[in-house]
Amino acid sequence: MSAPERIPPRSLTPPTRLPPPSKEASRLVSPAELLALGELTVRGRVREASNAVLYCTVEYEGHSAPCVYKPVAGERPLWDFPDGTLAQREVAAYEVSEATGWGLVPPTVLRDGPYGQGMCQLWIEVEAAGGGADGDGADGDGSGQAGGPDLLALVEGDEPGPGWKAVGYAEVGEGRTALLVHADDVRLRRLAVLDAVINNGDRKGGHLLPAAGGRLYAIDHGVTFNADDKLRTLLWGWAGEPLPKDVLEVLARLADQLADGGPLCARLAELITEAEIEALRARVATLLRTGKHPEPSGQWPAIPWPPV
Repeated sequence: MSAPERIPPRSLTPPTRLPPPSKEASRLVSPAELLALGELTVRGRVREASNAVLYCTVEYEGHSAPCVYKPVAGERPLWDFPDGTLAQREVAAYEVSEATGWGLVPPTVLRDGPYGQGMCQLWIEVEAAGGGADGDGADGDGSGQAGGPDLLALVEGDEPGPGWKAVGYAEVGEGRTALLVHADDVRLRRLAVLDAVINNGDRKGGHLLPAAGGRLYAIDHGVTFNADDKLRTLLWGWAGEPLPKDVLEVLARLADQLADGGPLCARLAELITEAEIEALRARVATLLRTGKHPEPSGQWPAIPWPPV
């Protein structure tokens, strides 16, 4: 029996908006506290996922929210990620994202649930296409459906056009190719840096979640933090370009937090191996030394498949 089949099937209940606190709520509760301490109720299963992904609600002290629960029992073993669990890596990615101050990964915790220990992450409702964005989006409104036309696109010709960055050519059927582009958006640029830091081996278009208020979240970080170069992403548009000054400042602070005895180092030691932490430090140091976005190594497929 495969790992996802160990979880009993259920139909998927459509996601709902985050409800307001009930009258019984006595105090404000952070999303992380709600996820860690609340009672999990499984509502359905996302069947398209290669590992078990359960749609749930979590309730605690009068507060409730929709969330995703990925039990370790439903993970497929990966030969090149023999240590730890995908759930631990998802939580580690959230911890690094929080340390940058960019808030690109939804609140994520490691906890026990109905099917054992797993990752629990706040469910993000995607903003409808054309919903607009506030000042966080640079060049274009930056909103839209996950992987949709406002973040990723296939265009004719050899140039991406104003407000877009070229990734490469993609086959579109019948022997035709098109240029794959992504938005020249400050949120995507920060995510490209975060992916380089955590060594994300699977940044697909469907992992991008534009949310209300111009926020952009990214999900699915189970194949991260490998000690070997595994970076595969659709966000290569800035490859080789200088890193912005504010990004370099964030990376410098991140390096301090990753030093021995630093708070982030201590937290990550509970989630990933010592060798992976050393490799993480080395990647941050390389970005600071070169001052540039990384380029594909040529030793590993640069773009994930399927790309969405």
